[in-house]
Amino acid sequence: MKNIIKTKQLVKHFGGVSAVDHLSITIPKGQITGLVGPNGSGKTTLINLLSGFFSHDKGAILFSDTERRKILPWENKIYNITRTFQQIRLFDQMTVLDNMLVVLTERNPFWSLFEKHNKYHIKQAEDILGHLGLYEKRFHNAGDLSYGQRKLLEIGRVLSMDADTILFDEPFAGLFPEMIKQIEGIIKELKQKGKTIVLVEHNMAIIRSLCDYVIVMDAGKMLAEGSPEKVLSEKIVLEAYLGE
Repeated sequence: MKNIIKTKQLVKHFGGVSAVDHLSITIPKGQITGLVGPNGSGKTTLINLLSGFFSHDKGAILFSDTERRKILPWENKIYNITRTFQQIRLFDQMTVLDNMLVVLTERNPFWSLFEKHNKYHIKQAEDILGHLGLYEKRFHNAGDLSYGQRKLLEIGRVLSMDADTILFDEPFAGLFPEMIKQIEGIIKELKQKGKTIVLVEHNMAIIRSLCDYVIVMDAGKMLAEGSPEKVLSEKIVLEAYLGE
């Protein structure tokens, strides 16, 4: 099994608290890896470290066996990695279409406002919006969308980047069952295209349905790893995560 991401003894402190505590994990290439654990276990901190939104204090992060010493968010394009956020990050006063074009063209949001959007970029954006069921909303401001539609738009922006590795931080939180099924379908499509997915999620039914591999975190450390069936039935996981 080829691995695309590795961490070696990774450490991140906030004050006196170790949010990530000497964590060594591997993310298999071309699979969907679930990252689970109780609140405060370090899952989102790990996503922030992998995507450069936090810098690590000690240890190493490797992409395709190349160590990435200083990670900067705007360099993620170089490493073919992108992410979503727990709290949706859109330009609310811009149209749905323009939110897509910001990502499809110049990566810097300020300069993208001055970049001429050609027919190719517009068609790309409209095709993705059509796939997501947001085409009719393309001229609406992003701030006017429903919560579920805003989640879809953020995922659409991720799709437009066509990255090899995608980090999803709780993409299903607060969604109705119909929207959950739609996003599950999108993630399955990404796997079929050979993408590597890391999925932070609390819903164990979704983890069992989607994931090939699961990593359980607790107090910044890895508690268990393996197939969903194996990991989610282990006593230590049930005690720490499910409270049984």
